[in-house]
Amino acid sequence: MIQVTKLSRNYGRFRAIDTVNFKINKGEVVGLLGHNGAGKTTIMRMLTGYLEPSAGSITVDGLDIGQHKQAIQKQIGYLPENCPVWPEMTVIDYLRYQAQLHGVAEDAIDSAVVDAIRKTDLKQKATASIQTLSRGYRQRVGVAQAILHKPAIIILDEPTNGLDPTQIQQMRSLIRELAQEATVILSTHILQEVQAVCERVLIVRNGKLVIDSSIDALQNSQSIEVLIDQANAETYLSAIAGVEKVVKHSSAKDLFSYELTAATAIAPAIAQAVHQSGDQLFRLNPVTRNLETVFAEVNAVDTSAA
Repeated sequence: MIQVTKLSRNYGRFRAIDTVNFKINKGEVVGLLGHNGAGKTTIMRMLTGYLEPSAGSITVDGLDIGQHKQAIQKQIGYLPENCPVWPEMTVIDYLRYQAQLHGVAEDAIDSAVVDAIRKTDLKQKATASIQTLSRGYRQRVGVAQAILHKPAIIILDEPTNGLDPTQIQQMRSLIRELAQEATVILSTHILQEVQAVCERVLIVRNGKLVIDSSIDALQNSQSIEVLIDQANAETYLSAIAGVEKVVKHSSAKDLFSYELTAATAIAPAIAQAVHQSGDQLFRLNPVTRNLETVFAEVNAVDTSAA
């Protein structure tokens, strides 16, 4: 559905986005993850046609955004990081106005506004002036305007900004509901948000795409931890069929930890090798990873490179 090829964006001599490639299929829920300043918002603005690439291309359903920007924008619902709203308008009047801007048919505007208010839980604030709303409620108004025209692609830039824990749970539920009918791209620097609602993650660091993977694949580290009482077990552990690499970690109380790059299916063979060597096995388990672990690894590479 969305194809990004060799996408770059320069600001003078500074390259904010550097040769980014990815593809997003219809119906996917994808998290765009990275530190503040990594380039997420710049990518979002180019995807939505609000910012022109310096190089590369973006196509949506085969249409190039440079040549068919308006047609593509009609398919997109966009919540910018700091969503512009008219503070003097009431919520319902603002949404009616946005529906007109989105090209919703006149006889369908009322039902579109009612549906957006229901989904974002804004009923109690529908007649309130936007300037009287908290930041969290303003964020919900921003989401409501993004979904008025029932877009095929919904792009949310930091959608939980300013929300309290209860509102965050409501936003997650809304994103899951939207994902049943649309492709959703969620840009954030908050790991928990991607972990909670996304099935795939794109991690951006310093303008470059460093990881493009499903959440499940990231969490499957293909590593096994072995804790034994032998300080020099690398030789026989490396000789086990299916072990690609052995890394020795810090020891404590005469025990030694080894991380083996191998599928968990060979765990019995590892236990047998330890037993045959005469060493004592204290722990044998797969190494678990989550997005926090992966994110730390990515940024550790960045720090060491610096």
